[in-house]
Amino acid sequence: MLELIIFAGLAAIVLYQLYAVLGRRVGRQPEDTPAVPTTAAAVDRAPDAPAQIVEDGVALTGLAAVKSKDPGFDVSRFLGGAKTAYEMIVKAFAAGDRAKLRELLAPPVMAGFDTAIAAREAENRSETVEFLHSPRADLEKVEVVGADLARVTVRFLAEFRSRTKGPEGEGVEDRRTAELWTFERQLKSRDPNWTLIHVDAAEA
Repeated sequence: MLELIIFAGLAAIVLYQLYAVLGRRVGRQPEDTPAVPTTAAAVDRAPDAPAQIVEDGVALTGLAAVKSKDPGFDVSRFLGGAKTAYEMIVKAFAAGDRAKLRELLAPPVMAGFDTAIAAREAENRSETVEFLHSPRADLEKVEVVGADLARVTVRFLAEFRSRTKGPEGEGVEDRRTAELWTFERQLKSRDPNWTLIHVDAAEA
């Protein structure tokens, strides 16, 4: 009889621990991560951010950490804005619109774009870009660095037509690109805009 009581107690403890682990959202969930020319200078990546700790002792990472700081953060709205920013930046780069680029890029990234634009101008070349389809944007990585600095990496797949003019004449080229763009924003800032801080090539 005593052995049955002991086994029953152990079973209850194991079931409670399983519920505690499986019954709550901890860390990065599958739904948190749905399935141009790279001219920006690389920006040193900060080490992975420590997990955010909430009052009940649960460590929050990824999208959960961002939402804990900014409950109004909406993935669909963010990705829609990211696609708009992507098209604006690619077109501004092609047009050599430095003023527009400075509004959207971190200084190190702007320096890389500026160098590429200057090289193109030195060769007396011009370029325009036309997107063949709306680019695809998928959430790749989300993190909170320090107290409230959010960084979101988006994978972009895009097809666009580039028209160039140079000393040798005009040319048309259809391109397909796959890139990882990392945006950041201070979540406590009144400025709702995100800044592009890093560009990486990606596999299509």
